[in-house]
Amino acid sequence: MNFNPSARYQPQEIEAKWQRRWAERGLFATRWEEGRRKYYYLDMFPYPSGNLHVGHVRNYTIGDLIARYHYMRGANVLHPMGWDAFGLPAENAAIKHKVHPREWTQKCIARMRQQLGQLGFSFDWGREINTCEPEYYRWTQWLFLQFYRRGLAYRRLSPVNWCPSCQTVLANEQVHGGACERCGTPVVKRQFEQWFFKTTAYAQQLLDDLELLEHWPERVKVMQRNWIGRSEGVEFKFALKGKNFDLPVFTTRIDTVYGVTYVVLAPEYPDLPLIVEGTGREAEVEAFVQRCLAQSEAERAAATLEKEGIFTGTYAVHPLTQEEVPIWVANYVLMEYGTGAIMAVPAHDQRDFEFAQKYNLPIRVVINPPGGKLEAETMIAAYEEDGFQVNSGPFDAMPNREAMEAIADYMEERGIGQRQVNYRLRDWCLSRQRYWGCPIPIIYCDECGIVPVPEEDLPVLLPEEVEFRAEGGNPLAQCESFVHTTCPQCGQAARRETDTMDTFVDSSWYFLRYASPHAQEAPFAKKEIERWLPVDQYVGGIEHATMHLIYARFFTKVLYDLGLVPFREPFTRLFTQGMICKETFLCPRCYEYFQREEIDEERRCPQCGAELERRVEKMSKSIGNIVTADEVREKYGADTARVYILFVGPPDQDAEWSDQGVEGVYRFLNRVWRLVAPRTQHYLSEWREQLREAELTPEQQLIRRRTHQTIHRVTRDLERFSFNTAVSRLMELVNAVLPFAQENLSQPIVCAHDALVFSEAVENLLLLLSPFAPHIADELWERLGKRGSTYLASWPEADPEWVREEEITIVVQVNGKLRDRLLVPADISEEELKARALASPKVRRYVDGKEVRRIVVVPRRLVNIVV
Repeated sequence: MNFNPSARYQPQEIEAKWQRRWAERGLFATRWEEGRRKYYYLDMFPYPSGNLHVGHVRNYTIGDLIARYHYMRGANVLHPMGWDAFGLPAENAAIKHKVHPREWTQKCIARMRQQLGQLGFSFDWGREINTCEPEYYRWTQWLFLQFYRRGLAYRRLSPVNWCPSCQTVLANEQVHGGACERCGTPVVKRQFEQWFFKTTAYAQQLLDDLELLEHWPERVKVMQRNWIGRSEGVEFKFALKGKNFDLPVFTTRIDTVYGVTYVVLAPEYPDLPLIVEGTGREAEVEAFVQRCLAQSEAERAAATLEKEGIFTGTYAVHPLTQEEVPIWVANYVLMEYGTGAIMAVPAHDQRDFEFAQKYNLPIRVVINPPGGKLEAETMIAAYEEDGFQVNSGPFDAMPNREAMEAIADYMEERGIGQRQVNYRLRDWCLSRQRYWGCPIPIIYCDECGIVPVPEEDLPVLLPEEVEFRAEGGNPLAQCESFVHTTCPQCGQAARRETDTMDTFVDSSWYFLRYASPHAQEAPFAKKEIERWLPVDQYVGGIEHATMHLIYARFFTKVLYDLGLVPFREPFTRLFTQGMICKETFLCPRCYEYFQREEIDEERRCPQCGAELERRVEKMSKSIGNIVTADEVREKYGADTARVYILFVGPPDQDAEWSDQGVEGVYRFLNRVWRLVAPRTQHYLSEWREQLREAELTPEQQLIRRRTHQTIHRVTRDLERFSFNTAVSRLMELVNAVLPFAQENLSQPIVCAHDALVFSEAVENLLLLLSPFAPHIADELWERLGKRGSTYLASWPEADPEWVREEEITIVVQVNGKLRDRLLVPADISEEELKARALASPKVRRYVDGKEVRRIVVVPRRLVNIVV
């Protein structure tokens, strides 16, 4: 094949050529070869929004790099892609654009699939899954039925976040500032019959098994521990004066029970209407409750929240003292923890203290600090540390930790209360009052009650002909042909469940379907599950730490107990990538964002003239700072986009987008082109054999050493996900080899040894570069006379003899007198050299206890420490 050695680097032409070849050859189809280890790499699959921005590119480029790397290292690689396609955004788009959600979703998928292909990602599209297709959601429904039969799916009345505009239930995480995250409408609380998964049944196992996840980020595990929220304490009941039911409370500080001066309820407390009934305060309390519920739970849980409350008009009877204490409702109490009712001990809980001071409620000290005495009248803050019991009946003078056990024993012996473990984790509400979701396979019959749809009748299909209204509402509930059915047990008229499932149900098992995406007799084939699962490496955003990742773990544990999978944890390794941010400018008067190209050099608002504030913000359509994948690819090529996104910074940290940085990476790839393309005639394919016996000059040895050190360092960097430093190593190698080639390979006839070290360097450079920039690597690989793709080549191995640093001896002096000699790498940095000199035991004898005035370094010769 003839190539023009003077041809310029033209990425768009090269990339289209290689993407076409890869597709024609089915290069990335998953293969299983005996004797090769398995490696299942998975990106969190995207919602098909229709356009990729560079934040997406970062996530999928990381995945493509690692999948290619492991394939070249001899693994059977599973690297699939699919679509988390159900959800409210598509339904809102259908209303806005007057198209069916399916049509909208399919258009978005087609566009994103095209964009992913144009970036050269090595997905096995033969395993593509789509959660909105019946062949997928049939099995989501089947799994629901297995949970239902095991008692892990149930229905009950529950207070929910309701968006009046979207006409659907929202999870707590979808409510921001008391408003719907999607449309901004204030959210209200309503009581609904909802379907739940019993996640609490697995709370302790979810917590315990976090210890098995050695290769998960610690911060994710901490977030999950806090979300699950295990606490040990005592549950007991207050009798209600004038009422015929009790008020259960849970506390982890039973040692403070004698300090209770009031009881406080969450605004959502289900029995609150009964507690207030007959007091004459019903309207006041209801108005206060609605005001509280307009706040998000995160706001109500914040330490800075101004504590507010209202007296219910009812009293509770203390079970140990028989004292009557008032019952209040307060905004700082949440139903998400304990029973939704707490015993308030203002002397020993800061929130209760602030509340009691505001409303002039009594404060009673029941724990004194060691060697001290507290007076309620002079306290300026709650005392929350350990100490000794006072005002605590028979437990006075006990250390409070001993009193915890003694009071718990006392209550259990008398049937007043009992020890209990509680969790912050709540059962998962999966009902959504919308159309574009997986139908819940349940039928309601007046004779038979709740009847599961028989498995042979699955899937329960979404009807195509439905009406979408601008005012929202659930189209399924208005679709008579869907609602009306017959009972599979008695044959009489019945109605279908019209709620659909939360999209997190779809994403809680999709990673299993990839192993056998076309299985028709089961959600996944057992043999393929045993072959590929669990996932070896999972990558996605930290924002999924406490919902998707907990739900996926919960699903896996249930499936393990059902005997459907042979493991309890789905993801062996987890990596959470940072976000890509971009510079924007905010006007403090107009409160509008502007991009750099929209403003002048003085950074003044184009509308009002105010001085703009520079911000570095997460990319967002709302503030207009999105950089699309197409913009970068069309101007610089896919390889530049890929390499830059890996070079921009440590992948687990947020990074700021820089147009200058993109241009720098483009120049680097041009240097790679200029290094290899014009010199293919100097490439010697037999370099490996000939170099074994060759006697090399110092300059040639330097190039060999740099080559093998780069192989070693890039390999090490990829193993630890340090992609930005790996790119730096490749740049350093090119910077070393390019001047060597320009000086020594400028003539048609050159020194054989120069050609040999050049050949070794460029061949290994292309193999190391190929997971980062596969198009240019394959093009130059072919120009060297190689057949096929770098993807099918083996990852290079570094020669340990050539990896070793050249070492030199450095003299170390203290005040000009020789104290030690150090053997160090020749390219050691000055700071590292100073540190090693100061750490020398021989030197420390003359330095310890003295002031180091300065350290003088003579490169490659000596260090003089002046004390």
